[in-house]
Amino acid sequence: MPETELDAEQIERASEPFRHLVDEMGKTIVGQQALVGRMLIGLLTGGHLLIEGVPGLAKTTAVACLAQVIQTKFQRLQFTPDLLPADLIGTQVYRPQTQEFVVQKGPIFANLILADEINRAPAKVQSALLEAMQERQVTIGGETFGLEDPFLVMATQNPIEQEGTYPLPEAQLDRFMLKVVVGYPNRDEELQILDRMSTTRSPSAISPVTSPEQILAARKLVDRIHVDQRVKEYIVDLVLATRNPAAYNLPLQELIQFGASPRATINLTLAAKANAFLSGRSYITPQDVKTIAMDVLRHRVMITYEAEAEERTSEDIVGQVLNMVRVP
Repeated sequence: MPETELDAEQIERASEPFRHLVDEMGKTIVGQQALVGRMLIGLLTGGHLLIEGVPGLAKTTAVACLAQVIQTKFQRLQFTPDLLPADLIGTQVYRPQTQEFVVQKGPIFANLILADEINRAPAKVQSALLEAMQERQVTIGGETFGLEDPFLVMATQNPIEQEGTYPLPEAQLDRFMLKVVVGYPNRDEELQILDRMSTTRSPSAISPVTSPEQILAARKLVDRIHVDQRVKEYIVDLVLATRNPAAYNLPLQELIQFGASPRATINLTLAAKANAFLSGRSYITPQDVKTIAMDVLRHRVMITYEAEAEERTSEDIVGQVLNMVRVP
């Protein structure tokens, strides 16, 4: 029997707990299927998520629910203007009894980190996450400490137009695999929210359905998802079109200041693999790539002043790239 068929059977079995995870989170979260799906992709790839939306759209609740359905260490960090880097990663504390400094680890030493309202803290604090997010380690007083696997940062932010927010540095934005923009629920979902939440009763209890060990095992299967050469070329073409749109006959040269980095190519491939895994397939299709491309690219394409003057956004430009680049 071909290996792809064997992998397909394994993937169908291995992805079942993650579909059950979605159902379990549905006891609390109404709608927001795209957000929940992107969080699962982050879990399966080790990629960090940036979740943007106005207050009250269940961003924090969704991440807290995800922590409940996984038997793992969870820490919520509320970012505020007076937060210090040591409040995140820890510091050295002097012990008079022994006359020596000892390391006191911060809340970053967990599996799932919720960085709530990350853009309400100044850039120095935001940058304190960089080493942890990229290297999976932190340095305290010259000593380096590794972080447990899986390690995942899910950060929420309010739109930068709101008062008291600081834009994230481009270097940190690039370290988030996905930027998910959360919108308002539709009419039916709003009615469900009203029926479910407009009481003084506690919401339905959520039970753990998977463990860190299952997540790490699933990641090994995600690595084995097949990527056809034509799909690889399609991924590369999408990223290159954001850097040199003229080569793809796209009239966007004056609107793009910086295109997506090579990290976007890697993350787009990994995210498409995870999307195929969640669909129970052992191979990715161009549709897997298109489904996830906006969330991978929207925060990596920097627009020019000309684009701002024309009221064009990075989402507009990425959408035009997706529509114009030839699909294999």
